[in-house]
Amino acid sequence: MDGFPYVALLKACAKNRDLCKGSRLHAAILRDGLVPERTPHLATGLISMYAKCGMFEKAQDLIQNLSSPHVVPWNALISGYVQNGKPHQAIDHFEHMQREGLFPNAVTFICILKACGSIGAIGKGKQIHEKLMNLGLLEKDVVLGTALVDMYAKCGNLAKAQEVLEQLPVRDAVTWNALITGYTQQGRYCRALDCFELMQNEGLSPDEVTFLSVLKACGSTRAIDKGKQINDEILRTGFLGKDIAIGTALVDMYAKCGALAKAQQVFDVLPIQNTVSWNVLISGYCQHGHCEEALKCFQEMRCQGVSPNSITFACVLKICGKLGAVEKGKNIHQEILREGYLENNSTLGNALVEMYAKCGDLGKAQDIFDDLIVLDVIGFTSLITGYGQHGYGDKALKCLEHMRSKGLSPDAMAFTCILKACGSMGAAETGKEIHADIVKEGLLVHDSVLGNALVDMYAKCGALAMAQQVFDEISIRDIVSWTSLISGYGRHGLGEETLNCFQRMQLEGLYPNAVTFVCLLQTCGSLGAMEKGKEIHTELVKEGLLEKDGMLGNALVDMYCKCGAIVKAEEVFHKLPNRGVVAWTALIAGYSHVGRYDAVFNSFNKMIGEGVEPNMITFLVVLSACSSSGLVDEGQMYFETMTSGYCIAPTIQHYTCMIDLFGRGGHFDKAVSMVGRMPSIDYLPAWLALLGACQKWGNLMLGRLAFEHSIRLDEKCAVAYDLMSTIYLAAGMQEDSAIVESMRMENKAW
Repeated sequence: MDGFPYVALLKACAKNRDLCKGSRLHAAILRDGLVPERTPHLATGLISMYAKCGMFEKAQDLIQNLSSPHVVPWNALISGYVQNGKPHQAIDHFEHMQREGLFPNAVTFICILKACGSIGAIGKGKQIHEKLMNLGLLEKDVVLGTALVDMYAKCGNLAKAQEVLEQLPVRDAVTWNALITGYTQQGRYCRALDCFELMQNEGLSPDEVTFLSVLKACGSTRAIDKGKQINDEILRTGFLGKDIAIGTALVDMYAKCGALAKAQQVFDVLPIQNTVSWNVLISGYCQHGHCEEALKCFQEMRCQGVSPNSITFACVLKICGKLGAVEKGKNIHQEILREGYLENNSTLGNALVEMYAKCGDLGKAQDIFDDLIVLDVIGFTSLITGYGQHGYGDKALKCLEHMRSKGLSPDAMAFTCILKACGSMGAAETGKEIHADIVKEGLLVHDSVLGNALVDMYAKCGALAMAQQVFDEISIRDIVSWTSLISGYGRHGLGEETLNCFQRMQLEGLYPNAVTFVCLLQTCGSLGAMEKGKEIHTELVKEGLLEKDGMLGNALVDMYCKCGAIVKAEEVFHKLPNRGVVAWTALIAGYSHVGRYDAVFNSFNKMIGEGVEPNMITFLVVLSACSSSGLVDEGQMYFETMTSGYCIAPTIQHYTCMIDLFGRGGHFDKAVSMVGRMPSIDYLPAWLALLGACQKWGNLMLGRLAFEHSIRLDEKCAVAYDLMSTIYLAAGMQEDSAIVESMRMENKAW
């Protein structure tokens, strides 16, 4: 018996990686009296089977016992190492084979080039290249030439990969695919598309691999016209009907180009809509801000019986964060836990942290973060961003310290978030330290976003000279940096500088965008500069911008309200094409500002009657109005409506409003209860509100507690000393009042 039937069976076992059946075949070969070590084709079949199944010791034993060593069995072993992700061992055995006196053939070289590419061993790859040139093998073997191009491409030397390809006497679509894929993987999408055209000019037809690479390139560069041409070609070749990967890549390309209707159209005609294709569509809607549509897709995916995976859940959590849909996010969280996805998936853990942080449930975000097995920059950045956005700048900075203690260096995104936190806190000194770190890391050179964030931070902190200095040093000043500077001057009451800055911006040829106009209107509102606000209003009408951007209409309402021109604010409000929650909130805040509290509550009810849901800012305005007008029961009702009826998690500002409301009404037990419910008691305005109530009602004991907390948070807080001194004087405790005044002098609190 020659054993050839066994060879065919061993090949099947190797292909299926069926070690159990392969081992039984080995035993049967021995029972039949065949000696693999003396039968090259049997030995090769067994070595290949064991190597591909990962049983390398067995394969090596057979190699060592061969009666007549040959390159083919060695190729089987080396190929097995490569296919099992062990490139270093493959190269070691390649060297060993040559020491045994065996000369590699084309198959050996192809395997070793693949091993070099997978680990970036370009030095070894170059040695193989030289040997192939000396032997003249590249002139005869297109597969070998393709392997060489692929090796250089995977090692990142794309110029060399292209040079090799151009020198090959024969090249096919697979050779071009190696180069095109290399350019795509390295993010050089335009070069990938150029190579695609060169390939077509040679009369070569693209295959599935080509289409996948060039579609990715089109999506990444938003080259939708080129993408449409490729779509037409795919339809002509019939790939769309038989390859789900091609269809999914088309959906992804259109989605990344913002052509969501076209993406949906392609998706609808896919023969199979699997989890990957659904993920691509959902992600596309999410990336372009169509979050509600993305959630509908998620529900439809479920209805069709397609199971979401961890990527789906990560995307949906991002959507929940953007929408502030914390209840939906909680449901997804529970499902993730049931499916066991969270155990070893840092991406999902980070997505949960981000979702809860964006929704304002920072306690839950911190709990999840603390339970993460792997702490990385992304998770820290999500938490830092959440604390910064919701007014907990101190916690954001502590989070940065924790991050550094773990040996993690913030990236540009993390630094940007920290600078925002510093700006919101007015922590200019800390901001300067962060600025120094950014300069030290060399991040400012190529990152205009960080430069803009620095300008914004210094401007918000009132360090306008530093803001101007950083602004002047930025290599590229865009509309964002100008707007940050304009906003800073305006926020600090420097109206002349604000307008001068605006004029300089226009002289440099930059026309204000909607955000700039909003900043200018906010400046007019804070300065009471209604005449200038009217000029801007006229320009907005003339340019037709009010119809294009609802944010501008909202800002106009807010500006007129802050200037006390409520009638004019109402006039603008009623002309708005879409009256959303921001416009309603601006008008309600205007009524509150001029003390028209009946109008506050009437407008709130009208807003709900028109189907517009209030947000956390709306409730903050309404609660402030209740506090100012002494409506304790109504304020408590609105607070409960916010939390229970609209599932809005109270922020520290909401709790402070309630403390002020209960304190003014003399309900100290309820006020103290609210203090206990705050996510953090380290919030000075809350203690000052309580201290003010104690001064009003003469509550000495609670006043002392509120005073101690206040000066612990800010030992120079003049308001705290004034209130406590007044409380002592009202109680006839002149000596204690004098002690407070002495403390004020010692801490220089004026």
